[in-house]
Amino acid sequence: MKPVLVLQHLSSDGPAYLAHWMRRNGVPFEVRNTDAGQAYPDHTEAFSALAILGGEMSANDPVPSLRRAEVLILDAMARGRPVIGHCLGGQLMARALGVRVGPSLAPEVGWHAMTLHDHQGARDWFGDEAPAVVFQWHEEAFELPPGATRLAGSAACTHQAFALGPHLAMQFHVEVDAEKLQRWSLLDSDAYRSLQQRHDTVHSGAEMREAMARCLPRQQALADRV
Repeated sequence: MKPVLVLQHLSSDGPAYLAHWMRRNGVPFEVRNTDAGQAYPDHTEAFSALAILGGEMSANDPVPSLRRAEVLILDAMARGRPVIGHCLGGQLMARALGVRVGPSLAPEVGWHAMTLHDHQGARDWFGDEAPAVVFQWHEEAFELPPGATRLAGSAACTHQAFALGPHLAMQFHVEVDAEKLQRWSLLDSDAYRSLQQRHDTVHSGAEMREAMARCLPRQQALADRV
């Protein structure tokens, strides 16, 4: 079986639960971490699928590896390789498909509910539970590409997820595990504190950790389904 190609933009934002799921299910994978100096490949011929992880940069930043990721997204889709994007990864999918990525209605940081759209496509991907509570960390969001199916949204972010055939873009971080979430919850900066003061959709690290025991198992069940 050909491996899954995982594109990692920052060393602090690894595949976490996605890697755990692939190991548990015997799915080979190869991580290319551009932050560690690992080049992304020229195409996806040697891979069975493509996963794109998140990162603190904007999808619109003039970073060569981001543009290479968009080339690989289109290459994988053209070859019939399923593509899955997490947060920045989903935004890069949207950009590759020709639509805008820009400021979300409000930033979302922490555990937030999203509402699934009432159609079979959304239920096929995410099941029948609505609203689902998922882990978010974003200030920007994607628009809906032509031909894509809207799957979920929230008051702060109109498009939380879309599907295009076997390809799935998510604005949220379904890949976090306890270690990654604990580490992220300890991050601090003047910009982050300013966001907290201005938006009630930006949670504190303590709030993230307090909700983890309640929310993470259900999100990982959702990740298993996806």
